[in-house]
Amino acid sequence: MIRFLSIPVLALGLAGAAPAQDASPYAGQDTRAIAGLSEERTEGLRTGAGLGYARAAELNGWPGPLHVLELADELSLDARTRDAVEAIRQDMLAVVRPLGEALIAAEADLDALFSGDKALSPDDVTRATARIGAVEGDLRAAHLAAHLHTAPLLDQHQTMLYARARGYETDHSGPGHKHGQ
Repeated sequence: MIRFLSIPVLALGLAGAAPAQDASPYAGQDTRAIAGLSEERTEGLRTGAGLGYARAAELNGWPGPLHVLELADELSLDARTRDAVEAIRQDMLAVVRPLGEALIAAEADLDALFSGDKALSPDDVTRATARIGAVEGDLRAAHLAAHLHTAPLLDQHQTMLYARARGYETDHSGPGHKHGQ
Protein backbone atom coordinates (compact mmCIF):
# COMPACT_ATOMS: atom_id res chain seq x y z
CA MET A 1 0.00 0.00 0.00
CA ILE A 2 2.81 2.41 0.74
CA ARG A 3 4.15 1.70 -2.71
CA PHE A 4 0.92 3.00 -4.31
CA LEU A 5 0.87 6.12 -2.16
CA SER A 6 4.38 7.08 -3.24
CA ILE A 7 3.33 7.42 -6.89
CA PRO A 8 0.78 10.24 -6.25
CA VAL A 9 3.22 11.93 -3.90
CA LEU A 10 5.89 11.75 -6.59
CA ALA A 11 3.42 13.15 -9.14
CA LEU A 12 2.60 16.06 -6.83
CA GLY A 13 6.31 16.75 -6.42
CA LEU A 14 6.79 16.84 -10.19
CA ALA A 15 3.76 19.05 -10.65
CA GLY A 16 5.36 21.57 -8.34
CA ALA A 17 8.47 21.52 -10.55
CA ALA A 18 6.50 22.30 -13.73
CA PRO A 19 6.91 26.11 -13.57
CA ALA A 20 10.69 25.67 -14.01
CA GLN A 21 9.95 24.32 -17.48
CA ASP A 22 8.27 27.62 -18.32
CA ALA A 23 11.49 29.57 -17.74
CA SER A 24 12.36 32.27 -20.23
CA PRO A 25 14.24 31.11 -23.33
CA TYR A 26 16.75 33.78 -22.27
CA ALA A 27 17.46 32.09 -18.94
CA GLY A 28 21.20 31.76 -18.48
CA GLN A 29 21.99 34.39 -21.11
CA ASP A 30 22.03 37.12 -18.48
CA THR A 31 25.61 36.18 -17.62
CA ARG A 32 26.98 36.89 -21.10
CA ALA A 33 29.62 39.57 -21.51
CA ILE A 34 27.29 41.21 -24.08
CA ALA A 35 23.66 40.28 -23.59
CA GLY A 36 22.80 40.24 -27.31
CA LEU A 37 25.72 38.05 -28.43
CA SER A 38 26.59 34.49 -27.55
CA GLU A 39 30.23 33.61 -27.10
CA GLU A 40 30.05 31.49 -30.27
CA ARG A 41 28.62 34.34 -32.34
CA THR A 42 31.19 36.77 -30.94
CA GLU A 43 33.99 34.38 -31.92
CA GLY A 44 32.44 33.95 -35.38
CA LEU A 45 32.31 37.70 -35.88
CA ARG A 46 35.96 38.00 -34.87
CA THR A 47 37.14 35.25 -37.21
CA GLY A 48 35.01 36.24 -40.19
CA ALA A 49 32.78 33.17 -40.12
CA GLY A 50 29.77 33.19 -42.43
CA LEU A 51 27.14 33.06 -39.66
CA GLY A 52 24.39 32.74 -42.27
CA TYR A 53 25.03 36.16 -43.83
CA ALA A 54 25.32 34.68 -47.33
CA ARG A 55 22.49 32.16 -47.08
CA ALA A 56 20.57 33.84 -49.92
CA ALA A 57 23.50 33.25 -52.28
CA GLU A 58 24.42 29.81 -50.99
CA LEU A 59 20.92 28.37 -51.26
CA ASN A 60 20.38 29.81 -54.72
CA GLY A 61 23.39 28.21 -56.37
CA TRP A 62 26.14 30.76 -55.70
CA PRO A 63 28.97 28.87 -53.95
CA GLY A 64 31.10 30.58 -51.35
CA PRO A 65 34.88 30.65 -51.14
CA LEU A 66 35.39 28.76 -47.87
CA HIS A 67 33.32 25.76 -48.88
CA VAL A 68 34.74 25.75 -52.41
CA LEU A 69 38.21 25.54 -50.90
CA GLU A 70 37.10 22.80 -48.50
CA LEU A 71 35.74 20.85 -51.50
CA ALA A 72 38.62 21.71 -53.85
CA ASP A 73 39.62 18.08 -54.48
CA GLU A 74 36.03 16.92 -55.04
CA LEU A 75 35.52 19.81 -57.44
CA SER A 76 38.83 19.12 -59.22
CA LEU A 77 39.92 22.72 -58.89
CA ASP A 78 43.12 23.59 -60.70
CA ALA A 79 45.84 25.59 -58.92
CA ARG A 80 44.86 28.84 -60.65
CA THR A 81 41.24 28.55 -59.53
CA ARG A 82 42.26 27.60 -55.98
CA ASP A 83 44.50 30.65 -55.81
CA ALA A 84 41.76 32.92 -57.15
CA VAL A 85 39.21 31.57 -54.65
CA GLU A 86 41.71 31.91 -51.81
CA ALA A 87 42.32 35.53 -52.82
CA ILE A 88 38.55 36.19 -52.75
CA ARG A 89 38.37 34.64 -49.29
CA GLN A 90 41.29 36.69 -47.97
CA ASP A 91 39.84 39.91 -49.42
CA MET A 92 36.50 39.10 -47.78
CA LEU A 93 38.13 38.37 -44.41
CA ALA A 94 40.00 41.69 -44.57
CA VAL A 95 36.61 43.40 -44.77
CA VAL A 96 34.42 41.26 -42.49
CA ARG A 97 36.75 40.89 -39.52
CA PRO A 98 36.84 44.64 -38.78
CA LEU A 99 33.09 44.78 -39.40
CA GLY A 100 32.67 41.92 -36.92
CA GLU A 101 34.61 43.90 -34.33
CA ALA A 102 32.46 46.94 -35.09
CA LEU A 103 29.30 44.88 -34.58
CA ILE A 104 30.61 43.53 -31.27
CA ALA A 105 31.34 47.11 -30.15
CA ALA A 106 27.90 48.30 -31.28
CA GLU A 107 26.18 45.47 -29.40
CA ALA A 108 28.27 46.27 -26.33
CA ASP A 109 27.18 49.91 -26.57
CA LEU A 110 23.52 48.87 -26.78
CA ASP A 111 24.00 46.56 -23.81
CA ALA A 112 25.63 49.41 -21.86
CA LEU A 113 22.66 51.68 -22.60
CA PHE A 114 20.29 49.23 -20.95
CA SER A 115 22.58 48.25 -18.08
CA GLY A 116 23.59 51.79 -17.16
CA ASP A 117 22.03 54.20 -14.72
CA LYS A 118 21.38 56.85 -17.38
CA ALA A 119 17.81 57.59 -18.39
CA LEU A 120 17.21 55.96 -21.74
CA SER A 121 15.11 57.45 -24.53
CA PRO A 122 13.62 55.86 -27.65
CA ASP A 123 16.00 58.04 -29.69
CA ASP A 124 18.99 56.52 -27.87
CA VAL A 125 17.72 53.06 -28.76
CA THR A 126 17.00 54.04 -32.36
CA ARG A 127 20.54 55.39 -32.84
CA ALA A 128 22.13 52.31 -31.29
CA THR A 129 20.06 49.82 -33.25
CA ALA A 130 20.51 51.77 -36.50
CA ARG A 131 24.27 51.48 -36.04
CA ILE A 132 23.92 47.73 -35.46
CA GLY A 133 21.71 47.41 -38.53
CA ALA A 134 24.15 49.31 -40.72
CA VAL A 135 27.09 47.14 -39.66
CA GLU A 136 25.02 43.97 -40.11
CA GLY A 137 24.08 45.15 -43.61
CA ASP A 138 27.72 45.78 -44.50
CA LEU A 139 28.68 42.35 -43.13
CA ARG A 140 26.01 40.65 -45.16
CA ALA A 141 26.95 42.53 -48.32
CA ALA A 142 30.61 41.56 -47.94
CA HIS A 143 29.78 37.87 -47.47
CA LEU A 144 27.36 37.91 -50.41
CA ALA A 145 29.91 39.67 -52.63
CA ALA A 146 32.40 36.88 -51.96
CA HIS A 147 29.84 34.41 -53.34
CA LEU A 148 29.29 36.65 -56.38
CA HIS A 149 33.02 36.62 -57.10
CA THR A 150 33.47 32.89 -56.43
CA ALA A 151 30.60 31.37 -58.40
CA PRO A 152 31.79 32.41 -61.88
CA LEU A 153 35.10 30.62 -61.27
CA LEU A 154 33.29 27.26 -61.26
CA ASP A 155 31.82 25.54 -64.28
CA GLN A 156 28.31 24.10 -64.28
CA HIS A 157 29.50 20.60 -63.34
CA GLN A 158 31.58 21.89 -60.41
CA THR A 159 28.64 23.93 -59.17
CA MET A 160 26.41 20.85 -59.31
CA LEU A 161 29.04 18.81 -57.43
CA TYR A 162 29.29 21.60 -54.85
CA ALA A 163 25.53 21.61 -54.29
CA ARG A 164 25.44 17.85 -53.95
CA ALA A 165 28.38 17.83 -51.51
CA ARG A 166 26.68 20.53 -49.44
CA GLY A 167 23.52 18.43 -49.23
CA TYR A 168 21.20 20.52 -51.36
CA GLU A 169 18.41 18.64 -53.10
CA THR A 170 17.83 21.23 -55.82
CA ASP A 171 19.95 21.02 -58.97
CA HIS A 172 22.26 24.00 -58.51
CA SER A 173 23.78 23.98 -61.96
CA GLY A 174 25.06 27.52 -61.85
CA PRO A 175 24.58 31.02 -60.49
CA GLY A 176 21.04 32.24 -60.80
CA HIS A 177 19.83 28.83 -61.96
CA LYS A 178 16.38 29.43 -60.49
CA HIS A 179 15.97 32.60 -62.49
CA GLY A 180 17.12 31.33 -65.86
CA GLN A 181 20.30 33.40 -65.90
